[in-house]
Amino acid sequence: MLEPTNAVNPQKARKGLNRVWHALGYSVAGLRAGWHETAFRQEAIASVLLLPAAFWLGRSWIEIVLLAGTVVLVMIVELLNTGIETAIDRIGPEWHDLSKRAKDMGSAAVLLSLLLCAATWSLAIFQRLTT
Repeated sequence: MLEPTNAVNPQKARKGLNRVWHALGYSVAGLRAGWHETAFRQEAIASVLLLPAAFWLGRSWIEIVLLAGTVVLVMIVELLNTGIETAIDRIGPEWHDLSKRAKDMGSAAVLLSLLLCAATWSLAIFQRLTT
């Protein structure tokens, strides 16, 4: 049986630290691409304020992780949503029910992550102010 060739994607043939190094480069490229999306840029700018605030507001490492984690989760979900939208747009610009459905579900995922983040921060602030 013949081994499949990896000529299309050289990353598949890389091993060890060389693979990790190149994967890091792809991740940085993804963050740069995300920066061109307004929503991701807004969330990243908000995280510059919220992540340090998590250390001030959180009273234990668990609270800090929950506060910071929800902020990072929003950015992760936004990047995934942007990836879905980009892949759908590559297929074609014409309207299709399945394309709309995929984009709507990605948008709903972002909304849920934002609601989780807002609820977590609201409860933490409420606790801080009332105790």
